[in-house]
Amino acid sequence: MMKKLFFLIIVVWAMFSCGPQERVSKETFEEVNRNMEVKRLTEVEIIQEAMVWGDSISLEAQSLLISNLQKAISETGVQGAIEFCNLNALPIIRDLEKEYSIQIRRVSNRYRNPIDAPNQEELPLLEAYEYNAESGIKSDPNIQKLQNGEVLLYTKPIIIPNGMCLSCHGEPGKEINQETLQKLAELYPDDKAKGHQVGDLRGMWAIRIPKKEVVKRL
Repeated sequence: MMKKLFFLIIVVWAMFSCGPQERVSKETFEEVNRNMEVKRLTEVEIIQEAMVWGDSISLEAQSLLISNLQKAISETGVQGAIEFCNLNALPIIRDLEKEYSIQIRRVSNRYRNPIDAPNQEELPLLEAYEYNAESGIKSDPNIQKLQNGEVLLYTKPIIIPNGMCLSCHGEPGKEINQETLQKLAELYPDDKAKGHQVGDLRGMWAIRIPKKEVVKRL
C-alpha cells in the first residue's frame, strides 16, 4: 500500500512540476522499468548486454569506414580518399545510428574535424584513456550511465592499427607527402590529427545507447 501511495505522489508531482521534456523522460523511464519487470531483467544483465552490443557496433562502424577508405584509396589515391572521408564518413555513421536507434561519435583531443572534439561527458573518459596510453596501461571498453540511467554511454579507445593510416595521420614530410598535406589543409584547416605512429591512441568511440533499446534485445 505504501509503495502504491509513494508511486501516486511521484506521478502527481511529475504532472505539476515537470516540463514536457522531463515528462517524456519519465515515460521512457517507466517503459524501461515495465519491460525489465516483464522480462525479469537485472541491471547487471542490461549493462553486460550494452557492453556486448557496444563492442559489436564499434567493430561494425570501424569495419565499414576502413573498407570504404581502402576502396577509395585504390580508386582515387590518398588525396581522393581524404575527400571521400570528408563527404561520406559521417553519413556512413548516421546510417548505423538510424539502424540501431543509437548515437555514435568518434572523439579525440587531436581531432581532424572540430565536431569530433569531446564534450563534457566524454572528456574525462578520453583523458583516462590518454593517461593509460601514456603510462603503458591497457585500456578496456567502458560503460557509463547518463540521464539517470536512461542512456548508457559505451566508450572504447581507437588505436592507429597499421601503416596505411599514417599516410594521412603520420609525420608530415615522412609518411604524409606534400600533396596530401595540401589536401588536408584545404579540407581541415584546424587539423590536429597528424604526427601519429602505429599503436598510438587516436581517440575513442563514444556510443550512446538508450536503455530501452538494450532491454528490447534481451
